Amino acid sequence: MNHLQAHSLFNEAITQICQVVIGKQHQVKLALSCLLANGHLLIEDLPGMGKTTLSHTLAKVLGLDYSRIQFTSDLLPADMLGINIFDNQSQQFQFHPGPIFSQLVLADEINRASPKTQSALLEAMEERQVSLDGVTRKVPLPFFVIGTQNPMHQSGTYPLPESQLDRFLMRIQLGYPDKNAEKSMLRQQELTDVPEPAATFSCQQFMQAQTMANEVNASDALLDYIIRLVTFSRESPLFANPLSPRATKALLSAAKSWAYLNHRDYVIPEDVQIILPAVAEHRLRSASTDITAQGNLSQTLLESVDPIS
Repeated sequence: MNHLQAHSLFNEAITQICQVVIGKQHQVKLALSCLLANGHLLIEDLPGMGKTTLSHTLAKVLGLDYSRIQFTSDLLPADMLGINIFDNQSQQFQFHPGPIFSQLVLADEINRASPKTQSALLEAMEERQVSLDGVTRKVPLPFFVIGTQNPMHQSGTYPLPESQLDRFLMRIQLGYPDKNAEKSMLRQQELTDVPEPAATFSCQQFMQAQTMANEVNASDALLDYIIRLVTFSRESPLFANPLSPRATKALLSAAKSWAYLNHRDYVIPEDVQIILPAVAEHRLRSASTDITAQGNLSQTLLESVDPIS
């Protein structure tokens, strides 16, 4: 598969997804950029905004094996990872894999599970493997976790710890559709023959596209711009939680993927500026105790650092 074919497939994928998740092309492109950069995605929004629909549609269009885990307060790590069960015939323990052993895992309402269950995802998300009863097993590749979470003011939620938030390459919000998009949704509901989205990529083609996106050129000046952004977050008294080295790498990977989706083989500062809120906002925390200061921290960061040194 060459670059021209890959770009054509991505255009088709975006078109198909936007026919299901109507009026959210920017968020759809951000989600695709996240997966193209081999990262995990966190979608935070109110119930009924299309978080699960977007996740399922991404899996279908990208040709990925898909499983969904509904996170609840009584969910146990074994319900996700799997369990060893003794087999009387063989007189041995047989491993029964859990839903984590899929290429795209939807952790639905992830912040409704206990911290113990949430932390069971950490190894799989970072190292693409699961250790259970002294045995380490690899998860399928490619491997993505899409977590959905409800706003923290809703009842029955447990906040995700910073260590887990940092493992999500991006966090996005879908938000309410505009009037025209919502009207199109109602019109679509009246139809009985709405086509299901089909696989645009094969698994191998998508992994090829990941490799090509990673090869997008980033100049020294562009790398310096990213370094200045993360350094400002670490040295400024405005931020209690600065950006980690993992976030630095995430900024570059996501910027490359965004550039690739826009048919470029090089990264420009505008690519970094577009993806920075999704990559950085869930990692940053204001040093101020004033709740109004916890607003758009990524915008503060962008306004404080000039792309041209």
